[in-house]
Amino acid sequence: MVAARRSPTMIDVATYAGVSSQTVSRVINGSSSVRPATRARVVAAVEELGYLPNAAARALVTRRSRTIGVVSFGTRLYGPTSMVFGIEQAAREAGFFVSVASEPTIDALTLRRALHRLGEQVVEGVVVIAPQKQAQLALTRLSPDVPAVVVDGHDVDGPPRVFVDHFSGAREATRHLLAQGVRTVHHVAGPSDWVEAEERLEGWSSVLREAGAVVHEPLRGDWSAASGYAAGRELARDPAVEAVFVANDHMALGLLKAFAEAGRDVPSDCLVVGFDGSPEAEFFRPALTTVHQDFSELGQRSVHLLLAQITGGPAPLATSVTAGLVVRASSVRRGAPALLGGGP
Repeated sequence: MVAARRSPTMIDVATYAGVSSQTVSRVINGSSSVRPATRARVVAAVEELGYLPNAAARALVTRRSRTIGVVSFGTRLYGPTSMVFGIEQAAREAGFFVSVASEPTIDALTLRRALHRLGEQVVEGVVVIAPQKQAQLALTRLSPDVPAVVVDGHDVDGPPRVFVDHFSGAREATRHLLAQGVRTVHHVAGPSDWVEAEERLEGWSSVLREAGAVVHEPLRGDWSAASGYAAGRELARDPAVEAVFVANDHMALGLLKAFAEAGRDVPSDCLVVGFDGSPEAEFFRPALTTVHQDFSELGQRSVHLLLAQITGGPAPLATSVTAGLVVRASSVRRGAPALLGGGP
């Protein structure tokens, strides 16, 4: 008879890293008193061994509290913040409380630290918002005994995931711009370490390749209006730029300001489409065409998928939420016969 493989302990991590158990504890709990080199060895050991504090693991899988945990990262961006809100709404409708553990970034160590905190609060399962690529390895090492759902993660080994179809949304936005008669569409992309930024970039470029249009090198932003403004100043200097697909609405706001300052009229001189469906997009000048994400539906599907795991019911490995184009003035030539929408 083959014995079941035991879960790694803090002592195992300490031995593997060549440090004391107290040092491992300080690293896991975020203490700043550990030298960077030592911290790096402990983080590598935690990741390699797949260590999860026993108390957190027991709490996550053995107790009933009608509470679910959400692991997020510190950001004020519209998308991730709206995801948390959508999950909270869906959980409340299902009769569950929500406890949120926020970390600066999601990686192997911070994920386990967040799970430790949530385990102490007796949650029954967790939803992990993981739009950044560095979170993917951490998620593949998450114990299968922990009921979990990943929001906006890659299609890799790990917990079931719920995701917005960023690829199809970007394709729809790019096709819409080409349909206005422009020769090609430029792109202001998000950070390359974000899953959704790369999927939106792939959707944009795939439509251009299919249409035989020139695929210009995308400009990179960091999701902020300031980075969109910087990209907009560069694009506005080129009179050949007829259309721009911007990877989120905040960067599109900055781009619109840069074009206005350069005397480039939107939409007469250049068409612009954003992504997110932020409530403010309708009130940009001009009103911004955007790809709307249904965060309420995203929250519903995330919570239903997690509760299916908690109760032992059938659950798909992945489910997607459609992102739909909302056409407004920024992407339609003045006087063109197109239906403009005022909201999602």
